[in-house]
Amino acid sequence: MDGDSGGEVRGRRRIPWWGVLGLAALGLPRAVAHDLDLVGPGVNTVLVFAPMVVWVAVAVLGRLPRPVLALLAVGAVYGLLLGAAHQVLWTHSFAGQPPELGGSLAGVLPPAVESAVVRTAAFVSSVVTGVLVGAVSGAAAWLLSRLMPERTRT
Repeated sequence: MDGDSGGEVRGRRRIPWWGVLGLAALGLPRAVAHDLDLVGPGVNTVLVFAPMVVWVAVAVLGRLPRPVLALLAVGAVYGLLLGAAHQVLWTHSFAGQPPELGGSLAGVLPPAVESAVVRTAAFVSSVVTGVLVGAVSGAAAWLLSRLMPERTRT
């Protein structure tokens, strides 16, 4: 979030860039497990929500002054990582039957162009998903941080 190695800037706590990356990477196991069909619904549910619980806990317990902004950054990086993971695992995920355009665009574009369009849409969707997850997590962290009592200096 800031250009330095992290810590505090003018008395305000921030997540360092490597912390943002680390928190975002907590969501990668779910993407890999889902794309490779490695886990059932129960484990998948844990892999979906556990990273966000950690994000919120870091923001609240770390008493970040702007948890929404911090977790938006984490969510955006998560979305980029999610999109990249899905692209890398694309062929395996769809087992030779990749998604195709439908409706009036079905069969209109050359296969390579159609594939590029679908993959680009999937990547953009992953980034949007990450940003939305970051926003919701940030809002939850903001609300929880408002409910916590102020810490007194000793």
